[in-house]
Amino acid sequence: MHWFWTGLLAFIALGWLYAAIDLARGALVIPALRQSQKQIRPPESGRYKVNPLPDSTNDPGGLPSISILFSALDEAEKLPAALATFLAQDYPDYEVIAVDDRSEDATGAILDASARANSRLKVVHVTSLPAGWLGKPHGLQTAFEHSTGEWLVLTDADVRFEPDVLRTTIALAEERQWDHLTLLCHAEMFTVGEKIAMTFFGMSFLLGLKPWRASDPKSGAYVGVGAFQLIRRSAYEKMGTHRRLAMEVVDDVKVGKLVKQAGLRSGVAKAGRAVCVYWHAGLGNIIRGTTKNFYATAGFRLWVACGQVAGILLMFVLPWVALPFVHGWARGFAVVAIALPVMAQAGAAIEFAESPLYAVTQPLGALIFAWMIVRSTVVTLRQAGIWWRGTFYPIEELKRGVV
Repeated sequence: MHWFWTGLLAFIALGWLYAAIDLARGALVIPALRQSQKQIRPPESGRYKVNPLPDSTNDPGGLPSISILFSALDEAEKLPAALATFLAQDYPDYEVIAVDDRSEDATGAILDASARANSRLKVVHVTSLPAGWLGKPHGLQTAFEHSTGEWLVLTDADVRFEPDVLRTTIALAEERQWDHLTLLCHAEMFTVGEKIAMTFFGMSFLLGLKPWRASDPKSGAYVGVGAFQLIRRSAYEKMGTHRRLAMEVVDDVKVGKLVKQAGLRSGVAKAGRAVCVYWHAGLGNIIRGTTKNFYATAGFRLWVACGQVAGILLMFVLPWVALPFVHGWARGFAVVAIALPVMAQAGAAIEFAESPLYAVTQPLGALIFAWMIVRSTVVTLRQAGIWWRGTFYPIEELKRGVV
């Protein structure tokens, strides 16, 4: 039995050694948003300057037009703050297309009032959802069909931008010759439960999707974050628009997948506080708010969800449980299998501007994450589908829509 535990812990430690090296290298590859060498400067005496974008001129008309697209359902609480930042960009040629997706609160009125005050904003009201569509993909598709920009920004109604986001992302995308750019944004956290869950989630996101590989055309890795995705209009049309994602729950991630499948160039950058979102208030709301998502990330396949839970318990919890009961080489391997992921989560916490000490809560974060997968799976299977934006979608229909 001793040799079994020694071998198992050695396997886990070696897995973490490989993952830690890959993560460390990847962290060096992902650029920070403002590291671009081609910087579009904000207005000086009413005039924009480009320094130095070869294909542009100092005339604002030489810069590509951008359309910010989002869909909102009952977002009256968070929408005003987000919308104000969308309309305060220091970029000369952009528009904001907002879709009011069947809202029953003041969302529509807020959008209409803002549109009357600012001509950059166009509002489309959706009163009914066509068959074969999820609400959010349909909203983004509708926004796209009313847009004119050469580039599109796909975002959400609870996200906040700093004023220079459009010019810095366009500069970086053109510098790297990317067709699609996803930003790793700043997630705001206030309670201890939020910080435990979100720092673990941030680390897991990096380890699972390996976003630093997204820009490698030889790699199958892809990434998409709902808070901010910049994509060329021609690339969005080539990947099939959101019509390809009509019944895809995790449509934001799958945008990245379709971009790669279409042979287009994709990239990712760290936004820091340039893009902020307060996802859910409190740990309970985080757990409830992801009920529709986590089983969907497994493609609605039970064996995949079970494998995800088993992997979390094996890699993140078992070494902590085994440490007091093993000795010799087994204890050394357990220490390695604990120390490396703790350092990885400490790095994620620092990126979120939180204390790296939250990394020592890793076993608790892992158990929360595993429970979120279990809960999502059980609830989805029990009700044979999901509720989203006030509409029920049968699981068989969702399975057919998985990209």
